[in-house]
Amino acid sequence: MMVCTHTDIGHKRRENQDSSAFEILEDAVFAVVCDGMGGSAAGSEASSRAVTIVRERVVKSYRSDYDSNRIRNMLIAAVKTANAVVYDLGSAVPEWNGMGTTCVAVLVKGNMLYTVNVGDSRAYLITHEIRQITRDHSMVMNMYERGDITREELRHHPKRNVITRAVGVTENVDPDYFENELTPNAAVLLCTDGLSNYCEEGVIFRLVKDLPPEEVPKALVQKALDNGGLDNITALLIKQP
Repeated sequence: MMVCTHTDIGHKRRENQDSSAFEILEDAVFAVVCDGMGGSAAGSEASSRAVTIVRERVVKSYRSDYDSNRIRNMLIAAVKTANAVVYDLGSAVPEWNGMGTTCVAVLVKGNMLYTVNVGDSRAYLITHEIRQITRDHSMVMNMYERGDITREELRHHPKRNVITRAVGVTENVDPDYFENELTPNAAVLLCTDGLSNYCEEGVIFRLVKDLPPEEVPKALVQKALDNGGLDNITALLIKQP
């Protein structure tokens, strides 16, 4: 499997508060993307700490004989551990109070994709079509699901960046968990909302299909920049052989 990633500060932000990491395990691939929130230093600290903790927890815990239940427990425990650490930091350091981060993490093993997420950073599965695996934990998603706004209004709503669940903001967090089967040549894309807010799914699909895997993340980030790019932008692609 090939893993490629690219990030950019965007046109407006003073620093890049996105963080990401991946690890090639003995028979699997792990990747995580986080988008920090809570002020200049706090957002960067929250996302980088969360990425480090989730990655270290998975690398230390994972075994090749793990079944789906153990993988689920491992991924959820890793995010919950990150939540506890970031929450304690925010409580202990006054200028970091209220810090938090989104988190989306995946493990690809054989023909299976295991995903956890908190917040509005996303995981997409790209085969003959593009499908968003994760559900955004956001105010506008709740409004959309209640029927208060349309799909198009959801994309452009002024409160689309207000999230309802994040790592480190409250003492406990409940990550969502998903399992999906992978077909040959499938691709998995992790991204922050700096990409998903400025790059339509149809464009993502075409770039993943048309370009070599190593060119896709940079091309996606550039497309988001071309479309406004007012936020930090991160794209991480995992491509099946």
